[in-house]
Amino acid sequence: MSSQTRIEKDSMGELEVPADALYRAQTQRAVNNFPISGITLPRQVIRALGLIKIACARSNAQLGLLDTQIAKAIEQAAQKVVDGEVDDQFPIDIFQTGSGTSSNMNTNEVISTLASREGLSVHPNDHVNMGQSSNDVFPSALHVSACLAIHEQLIPALSHLEQTLNDKATQCQDVVKTGRTHLMDAMPITLAQELGGWSTQIRMGLYRVQSSLTRLQKLAQGGTAVGTGINAHEEFADKVSTELAALTGIRFAPKENFFEGLSAQDAAVEMSGQLKTVATSMMKISNDLRWMNSGPLAGIGEIELPALQPGSSIMPGKVNPVIPEAAAMVCAQVIGNDAAITIGGQSGNFQLNVMLPMIAHNLIQSIEILANAARVLADKAIAGFRVNEDNIHKALSANPILVTALNPVIGYELGAKIAKTAYAEKRPVLDVALEMTDLSESELKELLDPARLTRGGIA
Repeated sequence: MSSQTRIEKDSMGELEVPADALYRAQTQRAVNNFPISGITLPRQVIRALGLIKIACARSNAQLGLLDTQIAKAIEQAAQKVVDGEVDDQFPIDIFQTGSGTSSNMNTNEVISTLASREGLSVHPNDHVNMGQSSNDVFPSALHVSACLAIHEQLIPALSHLEQTLNDKATQCQDVVKTGRTHLMDAMPITLAQELGGWSTQIRMGLYRVQSSLTRLQKLAQGGTAVGTGINAHEEFADKVSTELAALTGIRFAPKENFFEGLSAQDAAVEMSGQLKTVATSMMKISNDLRWMNSGPLAGIGEIELPALQPGSSIMPGKVNPVIPEAAAMVCAQVIGNDAAITIGGQSGNFQLNVMLPMIAHNLIQSIEILANAARVLADKAIAGFRVNEDNIHKALSANPILVTALNPVIGYELGAKIAKTAYAEKRPVLDVALEMTDLSESELKELLDPARLTRGGIA
């Protein structure tokens, strides 16, 4: 043994641990056993584990099961975990034992060491883990961490993106442009209508996420090892949820059925599906922005996104739509995370799901990168894009599809003939319609007015 290590013991024997580590033997065994990705638990999950240990200590003390002095020491130590003061003491890879037992014991050991420094002897299992099992602690931490990340990061970010889209729509309500279906010219719309479609997608995504939160706020804590609640007081689950609600401001409650809570991760899979839907919406918006910005000379060129950085190492002056590209990559990652979470959710063998750390990592990553991408897309792309009204008007005035508005008056067949002639001869549809119908110029101008056509209805 070197001066940089010390000897720790657990039920399997002795083990060398870094001399200054707050953790002990079980954590070190996991570090040795899982040198896989170098990816450790997300900050939000570590925070949630600390919050759960505070809530459990308070609850056990209220029930007369835990000495109040020991409970207070656990709470003070766990607060350091919550605050991120000891994140470097959580070195275990996310690809570990599927129940998260290693990370739960890592938490117990760190808190035990910190609490014992107050002159007390605080045991990681008997005291810090009292009334608990890794099998209910870790799925509860997964839910608590995801709920906190959604409330604190994702909901505000999506609300900001929706408001930014609405503000931009207000600025663009008088801009009439060519609509497109199948990437081909179609009937006119306003730019505000297009932005309003995007805004509604984000608002619906918010509703979906919020509706799934009610199930994510149900916790497995109290189910202990297999769902029966062995070694936990019958009032423990309710008290822990009440304490967590007080600590976070989120209305946590015990699962209706602990066997479901331990063996399945359906609520996490559901929420991941909602995040995938939000990602799908955001990718559609990002790609529309890229198309509308394309050019500046040989593309659509309806808008000009803010110029943020040089776009090429070889082509001087080139500027690319980097923000929508980054957002689209985030969306692809979220969709991929959802696939892994779905497989993880299927891995509930009998009374326990055994892919919990991976599910937790992917779910938190999806929440956080979606939130960040939403803000960047709002602030660095949508809020500042410039409308190229000359290009928009040029394309709109030459759009033969405007003849659709004449269908109720002249019929589809004649309308198709006028459109094809206008295409072939590269002439305005108004001029061709004057020659091929009995309608006057004033009648045609009224019927073909692009702004009027954006309001729908029959001529």
